Amino acid sequence: MKTILIVDDEIEICESIKMILEYEDYHVEYTTEASVGIEKLGLTTYDAMLLDIQMPEMNGFEVLKIIKENKIDINVLMISAYGSLENAIKATKLGAFDFIEKPIDREKLLISIRNAVAQTNLKKENKKLKENLKDKEIMIGESQSIKSVFETIERVAVTDARVLITGENGTGKELIAKAIHRQSKRADRELVEVNCAAIPNELIESELFGHEKGSFTGAFKQRIGKFEQADHGILFLDEIGDMSLQAQAKVLRAIEEGKIERVGGGDAINVDVRIIAATNKDLKSEIKEGNFREDLYHRLNVIPVHIAPLRERKEDIPLLVNYFVKEICDKNGFSPKAFSKSAMDILKDQTWTGNIRELRNLIERLLIMVPENNIGETELLKFITTSETMLDDIFNVGNSFQEFKEKAERAFIKKQLEINDWNISKTSELLDIQRSHLYSKMKKYDIEKGKE
Repeated sequence: MKTILIVDDEIEICESIKMILEYEDYHVEYTTEASVGIEKLGLTTYDAMLLDIQMPEMNGFEVLKIIKENKIDINVLMISAYGSLENAIKATKLGAFDFIEKPIDREKLLISIRNAVAQTNLKKENKKLKENLKDKEIMIGESQSIKSVFETIERVAVTDARVLITGENGTGKELIAKAIHRQSKRADRELVEVNCAAIPNELIESELFGHEKGSFTGAFKQRIGKFEQADHGILFLDEIGDMSLQAQAKVLRAIEEGKIERVGGGDAINVDVRIIAATNKDLKSEIKEGNFREDLYHRLNVIPVHIAPLRERKEDIPLLVNYFVKEICDKNGFSPKAFSKSAMDILKDQTWTGNIRELRNLIERLLIMVPENNIGETELLKFITTSETMLDDIFNVGNSFQEFKEKAERAFIKKQLEINDWNISKTSELLDIQRSHLYSKMKKYDIEKGKE
């Protein structure tokens, strides 16, 4: 049941509105004192509020100002016997949702209340969606390298310094950008994102800086670019190492001058944009090869943030697995599932070339395909494939059939030894061969613990 608060110094008005609204299944509270109404707002959450303008203790505009100053999230409908245009404009400027004249028309009242409550519901749903989204965008880990990243984010977020995030694909560079944005002074503006690798070179300038109508074939109307969209906010340039040199030059100019020009336009447009960039490339090597501007690199690399690959922070894997299990089970309505210690050890021992993204995909696959609530090493091994690098080596076109067999056998034996923590007896039993035979194979293929 939706709850409405009425604040009006005339008790007859309060009772009359209360009767109308309760007939429509609203729960109604009222007070004839403005100060009591403000107290109620601090103690209870209401879906809408009806507020009189002319009151002896404190007028409605003063109450509305207090609501605004204290950031109380409620839709306020002003009511007054003096329905002047001036009052309506003043109420709107102070944030009132609607303005209702006395004597109150029943239909007008109900329509305004319904609209106010509907908008309140929409705000609540949006807030819930944002909170859910925020929960999915948190960074997980307790390794020293990830703790160092957390500390850097906390220190740099409140500044306007440019940040360059580096790391392999799937390590969570976008999450770092979003974490900086959430904690920044510009968090009230949307984080504007551009994936430089996904946009053709001939369109990247239009995407970043916009274009004027008729500036090129297909430019049927004016377009506002990402720099203008991010004005007074943050622009996240993902995969900036893939940006063309021509676009790099214009980005450099925008950073240096705080101005941009639309494609086909001649007017300089002022922009106040904080830039966060990310790449999976070694930009120093790209500079040597002539693929990236050194001056732009130094402009972007004010605060470097490097996120280590998952194989270098294996202590984070159990935390990530448990997080993904809960997230995926909750999303799909699955009963909670758990991984055995041996299964978790196998997960920690993988190379994870696709990093966190690859780990999450595997966990989702297991949760969907394995019916049991406890996932052990037997279930896990059915879904873990040999690494792509190993497969490339085994299927090398230069291999003879005998070489192929030997490489495959070596990879298989080594994998089983790793799974069984290099326990020879257990591995030979699993492979159904004698220990002496396994030792011979290990010697033949030069298989040793810690040796590739």
